[in-house]
Amino acid sequence: MSPYQLVYRKAYHLPLELEHKALWALKLLNFNNDSAGERRLLQLQELEEFRSQAYENAKIYKEKAKERHDLKLAPRSFEEGQRVLLYNSKLKLFPGKLKSRWSGPFLVTKVSPYGHIEIMEESSKRTFTVNGQRLKHYLGNMGEVSKMKYQLN
Repeated sequence: MSPYQLVYRKAYHLPLELEHKALWALKLLNFNNDSAGERRLLQLQELEEFRSQAYENAKIYKEKAKERHDLKLAPRSFEEGQRVLLYNSKLKLFPGKLKSRWSGPFLVTKVSPYGHIEIMEESSKRTFTVNGQRLKHYLGNMGEVSKMKYQLN
């Protein structure tokens, strides 16, 4: 029962012009539930295919970007007796903006094949173990050698 019938207790009729337009619109749009349902399922499948293609493309892009990034990484191999710098990630130790986060130099005393390296502070002879990713080669000796060559000439 329509709300009009509940209020006025009469059947509701559209004016003739509107009724004709409504029938024309129904014929034009072809409100067949089966064909509309099939069309909607097809649209959902196309959307799912588009989503999966976008996912695959993003995965391929990430793999290629990782390969490019890995090519630019310089391998770091440490040996006993080398001098290294240690990266301090704690901000409390260096409150100033322009102070370096690299401290050292330290002397490498033991190298593990699994990535952890034992280093020794030369002034206090204190040793501790750190992750190899927090270290980089100390190149200060090369600068001193070049200064000595310059002074000799």
